[in-house]
Amino acid sequence: MFFVMEYLKSYKDLIVWQKSMDLTQMIYKHSKSFPKEEMFGLTSQMRRAVVSIPANIAEGQARNSTGEFLQFLGIAKGSLAEVETLIILSQNLELMTKENSTSLLNLLAEINKMLHALQKSLKNQSPTTIH
Repeated sequence: MFFVMEYLKSYKDLIVWQKSMDLTQMIYKHSKSFPKEEMFGLTSQMRRAVVSIPANIAEGQARNSTGEFLQFLGIAKGSLAEVETLIILSQNLELMTKENSTSLLNLLAEINKMLHALQKSLKNQSPTTIH
């Protein structure tokens, strides 16, 4: 499912990074319709959290060791859980339709599985550099 890390040229080659970029763009699109009074509340929090997912995948891959990469993937998973909570809250507050929240949550679940698989794959490698 994932590249052998020795052959990975860039974080951009990771499907999990690509899908997390898709999720980020979708969150930005859906949060545009949130009320203006949420601009510095829920909208801002959701956008910061979702941006953190691909950013941490990229930063982790650019580091010098598997251990550092794993640490950043853990941070990405934490941000993913935060985004999930904020999507559920947005739907409960009727700021987002059930259809939109369901599609976002489905993509989020897929990304979560991919992050877990990538972490597992990295843990099974020898503790050497990943470049």
